[in-house]
Amino acid sequence: MDVGAMGSEAQKYLWEGAIPLQIHLHDSEVTTLPHPSPAFVLAPRMGYLPLLLPLLKPHFSSTLPPGVDTIWFEYKGLPLKWYIPTGVLFDLLCAEQERPWNLTFFLLTQNFLQTIKTPALINLKKVHFRGYPGNILTPCEGEDSVKWSFINSLKEAAYIINGNCKNVMNMSQSDQVELWHSVLNGNMEAYQRVSSKLKLETVGDQYVGKPNSNLLKSRTNTIETDTGGTVKTGRIPVRLYVWSVSKDFDDLEDAPPIDSWDQISYVNRPVEICIEEGKLRCKCFTLRDAVKALLPELFMEKTLITDETSRVEHEEDPSEDEKNPIDQEGVGETEDGCCLSDEAETKLKLVRIQGIEPKMEIPFSWVVKNLMNPEYFLHICVCIQKVPQGKQLSHDS
Repeated sequence: MDVGAMGSEAQKYLWEGAIPLQIHLHDSEVTTLPHPSPAFVLAPRMGYLPLLLPLLKPHFSSTLPPGVDTIWFEYKGLPLKWYIPTGVLFDLLCAEQERPWNLTFFLLTQNFLQTIKTPALINLKKVHFRGYPGNILTPCEGEDSVKWSFINSLKEAAYIINGNCKNVMNMSQSDQVELWHSVLNGNMEAYQRVSSKLKLETVGDQYVGKPNSNLLKSRTNTIETDTGGTVKTGRIPVRLYVWSVSKDFDDLEDAPPIDSWDQISYVNRPVEICIEEGKLRCKCFTLRDAVKALLPELFMEKTLITDETSRVEHEEDPSEDEKNPIDQEGVGETEDGCCLSDEAETKLKLVRIQGIEPKMEIPFSWVVKNLMNPEYFLHICVCIQKVPQGKQLSHDS
């Protein structure tokens, strides 16, 4: 199977992918005995939790207290942000992915339809229809809120890619409706048909080389070099979710749970790639290069020889020069050469995109073209283990 066919297959799996959910109504909203049984639903990876309402409201309606419905979800006591795609929430909050995802449900009354095509089960602990945590979550008024959040993200992505969002702003009403319904119904063919009109070409396999470190420069798609060559730039909209852990652990199942959004750092920054036309394409721009561009502090290289004294010592014992610093205990680098600061040793424990933990050497262009979400953002979840100096990091593979 060639690369193009593999890409098409990957996109198909992504659009059909779903997460199995086991959803419980929060105890404070149960007004009948016995308690209602949990709801089991398949949530599309690229969908959003509030869009599950038509499946959940009928299941729990007989036991809800009177009042105005406002739907929201929690997982292990953590209110879930409704504007983050369901698949991203799962990848981020379930380091050791559980099946089903056990969530809690709280409610918002709306009349909209969500078609689920492929099963995927996650145990959603609780769903709520009352007591919206406005101090943590932004208001959600149902499908309209989700739709306009999606459109605004699409505009943002268009601006990153093209330097303007006029193609999105100028969409006809019928195209807007068809695009949104294609996302609602997981219809990849309809989505591709409408989205192609937006002319949002992100990056192709031809984009190789080094990232452009100056992200504040002009957003023109081509620039002239001093030697007269033309440099093409590709700007990739990326949303990076960084979970920092201070506890040392070997297996993901031993990782501490995320119980506050304060534990997550959110990086909304494009990856910019440059390639000069006519130059030899000697290096593929990989996922590792992209993560390094987004989190350069993780890849700070420590100088192996720092002063004249150490140089003299190494000259007296040449065998020391041949030692691999990664193999030496006490050196604050990981297999990826990661070092955050002198106060802590760090290690990149996990990189997860669309439920996949890809090898860091995979071409970034393939990742972008096949694993980005419909709003043209690539969502990347990473876990960084940060342990104070004096505590040795585990060196698992």
